[in-house]
Amino acid sequence: MLKKLLLLVLFCGSTLYGQDYFFKKFHPFNADIPSPEEFLGYGIGEHHTRHDLIVAYLEKLAEVSERASIHYYGKTHEGRKLVILTITSPENLSNLDELKRQHLAFTNPDNNASNYDDVPIFINLAYNVHGNEPSSSEAALLTAYTFAASNNPEILGYLNNAVIFIDPTINPDGRDRHTQYANSYQGNPLVADPQDAEHNEYWPGGRTNHYWFDLNRDWLLGINPESRGKLTWYHEWYPNVVTDFHEMGTQSTYFFEPMKANGSLDPIMPKENYEDLNNMFGEQFAKALDSIGSFYFTKEAFDGTYPGYGSSYPDLQGGLGLLFEQASSRGHKQTTAFGEITFPFTIRNQYTSGITTVKTAVKNKAYMRKYQQDFFKSAISRASKSKIKGYTFNDAHDQNRTKAFIDKLLLHNIEVYKSNDTYVVPTKQPQYRMVQTMFETYSKYRDSVYYDASAWSVGNFYNMKYKPTTSLNLGDRITTTKDLIQVSPVEKSNYAYIIDWDDYNAPAALNYLQKNGLTISSSFKPFTTKVGPDSKSFNYGALVIPVSLQKKDADATYKLIQAAQKEFQVPMFGVNSGFNLNGIDLGSRFISPIKKPKIAMLIGDGVRSYEAGEVWHLLDNRVHMPITKIPMRNFDKIKIDSYKTLVMVSGKYKFTDKQQDKIKTWVGKGNTLITIGTASKWAIDKKLVKEKLTKPEKDTLAIATRKPYVDSDENLGKESVGGVILKMDIDTTHPLAFGYHDNAIPVYKNNTVWLTPSKNEYATVGKYAKEPHIDGFLTTKNMKQYVKPSASLIVSKVGSGRVILFADNPNFRGSWYGTNRLFLNALFLGDKIKVPSRE
Repeated sequence: MLKKLLLLVLFCGSTLYGQDYFFKKFHPFNADIPSPEEFLGYGIGEHHTRHDLIVAYLEKLAEVSERASIHYYGKTHEGRKLVILTITSPENLSNLDELKRQHLAFTNPDNNASNYDDVPIFINLAYNVHGNEPSSSEAALLTAYTFAASNNPEILGYLNNAVIFIDPTINPDGRDRHTQYANSYQGNPLVADPQDAEHNEYWPGGRTNHYWFDLNRDWLLGINPESRGKLTWYHEWYPNVVTDFHEMGTQSTYFFEPMKANGSLDPIMPKENYEDLNNMFGEQFAKALDSIGSFYFTKEAFDGTYPGYGSSYPDLQGGLGLLFEQASSRGHKQTTAFGEITFPFTIRNQYTSGITTVKTAVKNKAYMRKYQQDFFKSAISRASKSKIKGYTFNDAHDQNRTKAFIDKLLLHNIEVYKSNDTYVVPTKQPQYRMVQTMFETYSKYRDSVYYDASAWSVGNFYNMKYKPTTSLNLGDRITTTKDLIQVSPVEKSNYAYIIDWDDYNAPAALNYLQKNGLTISSSFKPFTTKVGPDSKSFNYGALVIPVSLQKKDADATYKLIQAAQKEFQVPMFGVNSGFNLNGIDLGSRFISPIKKPKIAMLIGDGVRSYEAGEVWHLLDNRVHMPITKIPMRNFDKIKIDSYKTLVMVSGKYKFTDKQQDKIKTWVGKGNTLITIGTASKWAIDKKLVKEKLTKPEKDTLAIATRKPYVDSDENLGKESVGGVILKMDIDTTHPLAFGYHDNAIPVYKNNTVWLTPSKNEYATVGKYAKEPHIDGFLTTKNMKQYVKPSASLIVSKVGSGRVILFADNPNFRGSWYGTNRLFLNALFLGDKIKVPSRE
């Protein structure tokens, strides 16, 4: 019995010591509230904690603590809960609605209140946007416990003066993917060798969400439910301070702001934000980390230029976004050049920074609140000084793409109006800086090396025809996209139906009808026909559904047509004659049946998971069409002849000669290979196609000018293409460009794949325009030697088949609605492309 008691004392002692490693200074704690260790059955840092257990613990705190309540703001693609734990004093919590009203008053530009110190400061501690950067979610558990259970006077003071929103896991799907991996390979004793499996995840890793999207790039774009839920919550609360916790390479230390200087020539966020506020908080982070002996660095890395990070989006909402980067243990313990780094050590740094964020925000709450008030007031004053009073836009040919763009504007609380047949966004509104983000383009920059994109004018993502205006006629305000689209109901026909291919949702409607057994053709020339009493012109690609040629009767066919129109809101028309008013007739040889696509995509080691995920997401969520994802490790086993189309996104492909021949033989049989980015370069390098890469002439006599070694990273880095928007000139008569009306469309480039226009005069579908720059940083050298001479999209003949080579990613971050059609045309119409030649 004595032995058992002794063991119990030793166990409790080690438990207490484990907890004290993190929060010794915040004793005493309420014994009625379980610590994370008591709840989980293991000490924080001993294992990686699953998201469901994280949620369960926060739910427990909300149940037993009078300081806490829990809110569910959505679910992930895989159905995991997205939660926020609100923690403050019991008095504040019971009066939260009134405090919220008082807080939001300072975001109203018309509010002149000066009681800045009377309202608690609103702080959002947000964690783990990258799933395989796990230390921060563990720190979230410790932080939640500290504020829910500590009776230390310091903590009680923070609770009286702050409302703290803890978002423990922004990316639950990615976190659980990584958690399962790390725990599966955890050794006992722990293995610190960097080459151990525990420290080297399998493809695609846990960084990304279900569709392999980087959610730390999605705040601006709002494609995924994780981001859309958080944005909806954000615009309900407008927190004053927001944290963004990350991990970086194991061989580093710890980073906190201030960052590297913003790369924009004239940043739209206030200078006070990225200078005064960052330094004010940075000084406190330094003191806190000094006190526990942790090393760190600031200013020399990262930048907040792109507005879609968790650490930059709040800066455009009157708050302060704060980035933290912790050297990762990539598992539970790993050897570095500085010794061993452990999981608990990484957690303690994140925990310390979180507590310090609250401390500093509370200390400066009046300053932060006045800053937010001034931010929204300055939005109105800045807009008033601008000659541009608003932006008008619309695309009469494509209501669904226009609707998607309006949805994006509304997601960011941007005011949108409908005036006759035009949509209007005024600049004079609280979200003026977000209006700038959506529409403004730039050609001059302060910096030349970017952590991410240097171009993000979202209107161009959607190929939206917009223009600035100096006068306004607002019309009616739009608050929802529900019922925004007006499509005339299709009338029944016993002869044929025509579907307008111009609409973004037309491929989804086509897939739906093919899936339900209808035979559908595509028009390879335009025509004008009679629809009821009126004439109607149809563009290249219009879908023709002859009623008499279907296996279903006329009534069943009509019901399917109606169902497709109701689901996808695409213009559809019944016609009673094949004799058209102008152009080809409906029985023309230029109207050709479309086969139902059977598509596969290579994934796995060497493949760029972001791009693969973007293809998967597009087909799943917008076209509702399956795609077979084939791991590279299974390539030798697959029966490739089962597929008519194969997609290869960017990657480092290491095929054997036999595997390469397998692909070339398959294409030559009449099939379609679609390559994107570096996969297109691979196809050229391996001579799968007879195309070339753009290579400028080298001056063999030129002598290199000596430059300082310390500047090498900056000088060489600027030659990369981090992300720019270019103008592409397309051949609208080509099947890949069906659905477009204008020859000039924006395209996104974030690689250095430069295609030489094909020698075949009919094969270059898209070439960069003579004056190609729209937005973003690009060196004069790149523009002159690479962009202007190059093509963006080529079709190359291989036997009876073809390779469709995209130099640029048409599906970038799930947001390029304007170029998605090029890719979807490749899927649905690729087998119809006969590359003409004189051979």
